[in-house]
Amino acid sequence: MKFWRRQTSHDIVRNGVAAIFPRLWRYSLTLTGKPEGADDLAQATCLRAIEQADRFQADTDLAKWMFRIAHNLWVSELRKNAVRAGGGLVAIEDADLTDLKPGPEAAVLNREVMVAILRLPEAQRATVVLVYVEGYAYREAAEILDIPIGTVMSRLASARATISHMFEHQKGTRHGR
Repeated sequence: MKFWRRQTSHDIVRNGVAAIFPRLWRYSLTLTGKPEGADDLAQATCLRAIEQADRFQADTDLAKWMFRIAHNLWVSELRKNAVRAGGGLVAIEDADLTDLKPGPEAAVLNREVMVAILRLPEAQRATVVLVYVEGYAYREAAEILDIPIGTVMSRLASARATISHMFEHQKGTRHGR
Protein backbone atom coordinates (compact mmCIF):
# COMPACT_ATOMS: atom_id res chain seq x y z
CA MET A 1 0.00 0.00 0.00
CA LYS A 2 1.42 3.37 -1.03
CA PHE A 3 0.91 6.43 1.04
CA TRP A 4 0.49 9.77 -0.63
CA ARG A 5 3.00 12.26 0.67
CA ARG A 6 2.72 15.96 0.01
CA GLN A 7 5.79 17.36 -1.71
CA THR A 8 7.99 19.47 0.49
CA SER A 9 9.46 22.74 -0.68
CA HIS A 10 12.78 20.91 -1.09
CA ASP A 11 11.14 18.34 -3.39
CA ILE A 12 9.47 21.02 -5.49
CA VAL A 13 12.67 23.01 -5.91
CA ARG A 14 14.87 19.99 -6.64
CA ASN A 15 12.38 18.56 -9.14
CA GLY A 16 11.53 21.89 -10.80
CA VAL A 17 14.94 23.46 -11.40
CA ALA A 18 15.69 21.55 -14.63
CA ALA A 19 12.40 22.52 -16.27
CA ILE A 20 12.87 26.21 -15.45
CA PHE A 21 16.56 26.36 -16.40
CA PRO A 22 16.14 27.37 -20.10
CA ARG A 23 13.88 30.28 -19.16
CA LEU A 24 16.19 31.22 -16.29
CA TRP A 25 19.20 31.17 -18.62
CA ARG A 26 17.43 33.44 -21.12
CA TYR A 27 16.58 35.90 -18.34
CA SER A 28 20.16 35.71 -17.08
CA LEU A 29 21.39 36.56 -20.58
CA THR A 30 19.28 39.69 -20.62
CA LEU A 31 20.76 40.75 -17.30
CA THR A 32 24.40 39.95 -18.03
CA GLY A 33 24.48 40.66 -21.77
CA LYS A 34 26.76 37.71 -22.53
CA PRO A 35 26.34 33.92 -22.69
CA GLU A 36 29.17 33.17 -20.24
CA GLY A 37 27.65 35.52 -17.70
CA ALA A 38 24.24 33.93 -18.25
CA ASP A 39 25.74 30.49 -17.59
CA ASP A 40 27.29 31.67 -14.33
CA LEU A 41 24.23 33.57 -13.13
CA ALA A 42 21.77 30.79 -13.99
CA GLN A 43 23.93 28.18 -12.26
CA ALA A 44 24.43 30.38 -9.20
CA THR A 45 20.67 30.92 -9.08
CA CYS A 46 19.97 27.17 -9.20
CA LEU A 47 22.52 26.56 -6.46
CA ARG A 48 21.05 29.31 -4.28
CA ALA A 49 17.52 27.97 -4.88
CA ILE A 50 18.53 24.47 -3.81
CA GLU A 51 20.43 25.79 -0.79
CA GLN A 52 17.47 27.92 0.28
CA ALA A 53 14.69 25.54 -0.72
CA ASP A 54 13.25 25.73 2.79
CA ARG A 55 12.37 29.38 2.07
CA PHE A 56 10.28 28.47 -0.97
CA GLN A 57 6.55 28.42 -0.30
CA ALA A 58 5.07 25.34 -1.94
CA ASP A 59 1.91 27.13 -3.10
CA THR A 60 3.81 29.80 -5.09
CA ASP A 61 5.37 29.99 -8.56
CA LEU A 62 8.84 28.39 -8.56
CA ALA A 63 9.97 30.20 -11.73
CA LYS A 64 8.98 33.57 -10.30
CA TRP A 65 10.88 32.78 -7.08
CA MET A 66 13.98 31.75 -9.05
CA PHE A 67 13.81 34.84 -11.27
CA ARG A 68 13.77 36.93 -8.11
CA ILE A 69 16.87 35.09 -6.86
CA ALA A 70 18.61 35.71 -10.20
CA HIS A 71 17.73 39.39 -10.07
CA ASN A 72 19.04 39.74 -6.52
CA LEU A 73 22.27 37.87 -7.35
CA TRP A 74 22.79 40.13 -10.37
CA VAL A 75 22.23 43.30 -8.36
CA SER A 76 24.75 42.03 -5.80
CA GLU A 77 27.23 41.30 -8.58
CA LEU A 78 26.79 44.80 -10.00
CA ARG A 79 27.47 46.29 -6.60
CA LYS A 80 30.66 44.22 -6.29
CA ASN A 81 31.77 45.23 -9.80
CA ALA A 82 31.17 48.89 -9.05
CA VAL A 83 33.87 48.63 -6.42
CA ARG A 84 36.30 46.78 -8.70
CA ALA A 85 38.03 48.18 -11.76
CA GLY A 86 36.58 47.11 -15.13
CA GLY A 87 33.65 44.72 -15.04
CA GLY A 88 31.82 46.07 -18.11
CA LEU A 89 29.58 44.21 -20.54
CA VAL A 90 30.68 42.87 -23.90
CA ALA A 91 29.56 44.69 -27.01
CA ILE A 92 26.20 43.33 -28.10
CA GLU A 93 27.61 42.47 -31.53
CA ASP A 94 30.03 40.06 -29.82
CA ALA A 95 27.33 38.19 -27.90
CA ASP A 96 26.81 34.75 -29.41
CA LEU A 97 23.03 34.51 -29.58
CA THR A 98 21.59 31.33 -30.98
CA ASP A 99 18.02 30.81 -32.04
CA LEU A 100 16.74 27.27 -31.67
CA LYS A 101 13.58 27.90 -33.73
CA PRO A 102 13.50 26.74 -37.36
CA GLY A 103 13.28 29.08 -40.30
CA PRO A 104 15.85 31.65 -41.41
CA GLU A 105 13.38 34.57 -41.44
CA ALA A 106 12.26 33.84 -37.88
CA ALA A 107 15.87 33.44 -36.79
CA VAL A 108 16.87 36.80 -38.28
CA LEU A 109 13.87 38.60 -36.78
CA ASN A 110 14.30 36.95 -33.36
CA ARG A 111 17.99 37.86 -33.33
CA GLU A 112 17.23 41.47 -34.34
CA VAL A 113 14.62 41.79 -31.60
CA MET A 114 16.91 40.21 -29.00
CA VAL A 115 19.78 42.49 -30.04
CA ALA A 116 17.44 45.48 -29.72
CA ILE A 117 16.34 44.31 -26.27
CA LEU A 118 19.94 43.83 -25.17
CA ARG A 119 20.73 47.40 -26.24
CA LEU A 120 18.15 48.75 -23.80
CA PRO A 121 19.26 49.99 -20.39
CA GLU A 122 19.49 47.11 -17.92
CA ALA A 123 16.34 47.99 -15.97
CA GLN A 124 14.26 48.08 -19.16
CA ARG A 125 15.87 44.86 -20.47
CA ALA A 126 14.94 42.89 -17.37
CA THR A 127 11.40 44.26 -17.35
CA VAL A 128 10.82 43.56 -21.06
CA VAL A 129 11.99 39.97 -20.77
CA LEU A 130 9.91 39.25 -17.68
CA VAL A 131 6.70 40.66 -19.19
CA TYR A 132 6.97 40.07 -22.94
CA VAL A 133 9.15 36.97 -23.12
CA GLU A 134 8.35 35.17 -19.87
CA GLY A 135 4.73 36.28 -19.81
CA TYR A 136 4.57 37.61 -16.27
CA ALA A 137 1.85 40.09 -15.42
CA TYR A 138 2.95 43.62 -14.57
CA ARG A 139 2.29 42.97 -10.88
CA GLU A 140 4.40 39.79 -10.91
CA ALA A 141 7.27 41.53 -12.68
CA ALA A 142 7.06 44.32 -10.10
CA GLU A 143 7.35 41.72 -7.32
CA ILE A 144 10.33 40.00 -8.97
CA LEU A 145 12.14 43.29 -9.53
CA ASP A 146 10.99 44.77 -6.20
CA ILE A 147 9.67 47.95 -7.83
CA PRO A 148 6.25 49.64 -8.03
CA ILE A 149 3.90 48.50 -10.80
CA GLY A 150 3.93 52.03 -12.24
CA THR A 151 7.68 51.73 -12.74
CA VAL A 152 7.14 48.48 -14.66
CA MET A 153 4.64 50.23 -16.91
CA SER A 154 6.97 53.19 -17.41
CA ARG A 155 9.94 50.97 -18.26
CA LEU A 156 7.87 49.00 -20.77
CA ALA A 157 6.58 52.15 -22.45
CA SER A 158 10.11 53.55 -22.70
CA ALA A 159 11.44 50.23 -24.02
CA ARG A 160 8.71 50.01 -26.67
CA ALA A 161 9.45 53.55 -27.81
CA THR A 162 13.19 52.92 -27.94
CA ILE A 163 12.87 49.63 -29.84
CA SER A 164 10.35 51.16 -32.23
CA HIS A 165 12.78 54.02 -32.88
CA MET A 166 15.64 51.52 -33.44
CA PHE A 167 13.64 49.62 -36.04
CA GLU A 168 12.34 52.79 -37.73
CA HIS A 169 15.90 54.11 -37.95
CA GLN A 170 17.08 50.74 -39.27
CA LYS A 171 14.26 50.68 -41.83
CA GLY A 172 15.13 54.21 -42.95
CA THR A 173 18.80 53.28 -43.28
CA ARG A 174 17.96 50.19 -45.37
CA HIS A 175 15.87 52.23 -47.79
CA GLY A 176 18.49 54.94 -48.17
CA ARG A 177 16.66 57.68 -46.29
